[in-house]
Amino acid sequence: MVHITEDLIRRRAEHNNCEIFSLEEISLHQQELERIEHIDKWCRNLKILYLHNNLIPKIENVNKLKLLEYLNLALNNIERIENLEGCEELQKLDLTVNFVGELSSIRVLQCNLHLKELFLVGNPCTEFEGYRQFVLATLPQLKWLDGREIEHSEQIQAIQNYPEVCKKIGEQEEIYLKKRAKERDEAQKKLQEQEERKKQRQKDLKPGFDKRWYTDINNTIPGSLENKENQQINAEQYKEEETESETDENQDFWEEPTFYTPESRIETHRYIEEKRKSKEDKRDFKNKPKSPRTLITAEGRVLNVNEPKLDFILTDDEEHNQLILDLAVYRFLDTSLIHVDVQPTYIRIMVKNKVGMPFQLVLPTDVKPDSSCAKRSETTGHLVITMPKATEIIMTKFKIPTTATSSDIKLETNTRIKKIEKLEVDPSKHSFPDVANIVHKQKPVGYGPVKLQQLKLTETENNEDFDDNSDIPPLI
Repeated sequence: MVHITEDLIRRRAEHNNCEIFSLEEISLHQQELERIEHIDKWCRNLKILYLHNNLIPKIENVNKLKLLEYLNLALNNIERIENLEGCEELQKLDLTVNFVGELSSIRVLQCNLHLKELFLVGNPCTEFEGYRQFVLATLPQLKWLDGREIEHSEQIQAIQNYPEVCKKIGEQEEIYLKKRAKERDEAQKKLQEQEERKKQRQKDLKPGFDKRWYTDINNTIPGSLENKENQQINAEQYKEEETESETDENQDFWEEPTFYTPESRIETHRYIEEKRKSKEDKRDFKNKPKSPRTLITAEGRVLNVNEPKLDFILTDDEEHNQLILDLAVYRFLDTSLIHVDVQPTYIRIMVKNKVGMPFQLVLPTDVKPDSSCAKRSETTGHLVITMPKATEIIMTKFKIPTTATSSDIKLETNTRIKKIEKLEVDPSKHSFPDVANIVHKQKPVGYGPVKLQQLKLTETENNEDFDDNSDIPPLI
């Protein structure tokens, strides 16, 4: 329910520099108002008041507007004309398309001597037999009725037939009032049924936050992939069922036959308002900014987060006792939008700091934040972060004696390279056995053909059975 507030009136009084006390004209149409209030206290100098196209069921709180000349209450839920006796300067009253069925209530307008125009088009009383004659005879000061000028002869005839017309109007009015009483009872029963259906529908709703399925991105409890897929499938099915039910509900509501009554008009208005608010809530829910990502749980456990969805490689360089992180940052991203925070147990990198997309990685071992270094590649745009380990590793290497100086070490190595070591054996110094004459050497005989010949001759000379023949030449 919308109320008339001082702020609303001031906003509508822009043409008067937002001043209320001197305001002479104001338009409060299409504000979904259900009651006239505060205007007679705040705006005593009003001459023109527009209240058309609202949900006002009763004319009230305008009796003190002595200077009011034009009152527009078209397209409201007014059923009776009342509380206008104090509007002494009222000249025009517009009640088009309302629910005025008690036609005899126009007698209160006899006090408004300056009333010249009256509009009752679209009200149930206009269907009564003798309606125009009754109005003309009751309000002789009128000049126009329902946009039609009143002739003097017509008014005289209406005054002459006034007793008969009053009787007919009274009978028809009584019938209408009984009909309205039944309509109110039926509307009350229907409203109760709708409330019961809403309660039952709320009980049958599936669980979810604000009647919606959702997935908490900050949920740190590990779940299987099948459970996540099942949740997505259930959410999609629930959305489809919800849209189908909404479509069926809309169709049933608009196809249901109803009478044109103040209750049905209010029901239609509230139904449209609920649908509009639900659409706005859905749109706001979709456009709602994401809550900040949980990087460290309440228990102090650091989480692995890759909200920018960047590729990375973490290398353990044992030779230099350090960890190297290669993060594939966007190539054309300005370096000023990257914030690196190295901690002993984890590293956090904020990419696009204005949007807030964190990359956080838990390190396998403790590192030294003060000695860490971050560099950016000019070609690929990758961010390379070198983090020395906090624990040093002892490597097995050749150690030089501490007593020797560097000059002595260089001299010793040079002499060692120049000197050629050989194996020497001296019989006089060492008591090794003499192995030089183990094998006896034979005399050199038979080296060449001449000596071999001599050897043969000597051997034949010594042989007693040898006969020398002079005719045979010697062998060479």
